[in-house]
Amino acid sequence: MVSLLTRGRLFQKRPQERAAPRIGAPEKTGGKPEEEKRMKEVILCKYGEVVLKGLNKSWFEGLLLRELRRRMEKFGEFEVTAAQSAAVCTPVEGVSVDLDGAYEEAKKIFGFSGVSRAAAVEKDVDAITSCAAEYLPRFLRDKKTFKVEGKRSDKRFPLNSMQLAAEVGGVILSACPWLRVDVREPEAVVRVEVRERHAFVNAGQEKGAGGMPVGSNGRALLLLSGGIDSPVAGYMMARRGVRIYPLHFESFPYTSERAREKVLELARIMSDRTGQLNVRVVSLTRIQEELRDNCEEAYFTLLLRRFMVRIACAVADRLDCQGLITGENIGQVASQTMAALGVTNSVADRPIFRPLIAYDKNDIVAVAREIGTFETSILPYEDCCTVFTPRHPKTRPDPVKVEEQERRVDVDALCREALGSLTEYKV
Repeated sequence: MVSLLTRGRLFQKRPQERAAPRIGAPEKTGGKPEEEKRMKEVILCKYGEVVLKGLNKSWFEGLLLRELRRRMEKFGEFEVTAAQSAAVCTPVEGVSVDLDGAYEEAKKIFGFSGVSRAAAVEKDVDAITSCAAEYLPRFLRDKKTFKVEGKRSDKRFPLNSMQLAAEVGGVILSACPWLRVDVREPEAVVRVEVRERHAFVNAGQEKGAGGMPVGSNGRALLLLSGGIDSPVAGYMMARRGVRIYPLHFESFPYTSERAREKVLELARIMSDRTGQLNVRVVSLTRIQEELRDNCEEAYFTLLLRRFMVRIACAVADRLDCQGLITGENIGQVASQTMAALGVTNSVADRPIFRPLIAYDKNDIVAVAREIGTFETSILPYEDCCTVFTPRHPKTRPDPVKVEEQERRVDVDALCREALGSLTEYKV
């Protein structure tokens, strides 16, 4: 095998002989189908947990590819193909596409562990090294160190992974003389992969959204308030493949239209990752006024939470949702003690998922910033839980006494009236 540095010198001495073609331009050598003679820039998406699935893997893969195709539509025409636990988005020939936008979008799709912009070329050593010299320098201009990782999925390829990495490394050193090799802590990791149909060259893979494909793990109703926690809870469950349906409770005129608009904006931001979200809004005004007039103040919040869960279960029935999602965090407020959560759970007819239950507040804020909801969540518009807040709420409620308080109002009638106010907003 030619050494890494020698290979680089040989490449420098014959630039005209092996000059790399420009992206989309046909190579002038014969003997290969024209499709294989071209270097095309594509988006390479690596599967995450889907690769661990067994006989039902194709079902999960189908959901993932359907979501990828749907997301790519707004950036132009792409051919989406899949093989060897990866999806490739290739711009359709002769059609203008927004590759930058498509790349950023791909990184938001749940189910992919890594995403990269790559050049796809024929599986030939000279074609790969020519591609590396032409394609990679623009990604490496501001780097000082690099290393090359090779992967040979097609075992018929004449070089093994280490030999392939050495060949490409030599070419990069010649094309980018400001770089030096650092195999331990490189600023850039160049990847060269020889797969089923093509070889792929890229200047580094970015982290994907991870998780499971949207819709692969059922449907759940998200109790979406205007705070920091519930959007994060919804995002985390969506990342596990749950399709979410937001439900917001308002108390107009005690809460304003701006408070509702804030929640709709949160849903819009979330939909950038979860897909389209239609927000259902239910008024709790009459219920809160009845509780204020007939029940002891210390029980207001607990009783209200029980009403929310009953109404949410009824809405979930209409939407065929198998569970509820809340942003509750144990010990954060009086209604989120272990005893209080038990009182709330007792009126639910399906699981209540609380993905943030043991999170530190700083951890929740960090995720909110990452997904872009934090700045909207902290806007100073009230939500229904701040209306008629008790001065000394029960933190260790007795379930018997809670039910005794509840009998002072007509629970069924109030739930029916609240459900009659249900309004849907398309985000």
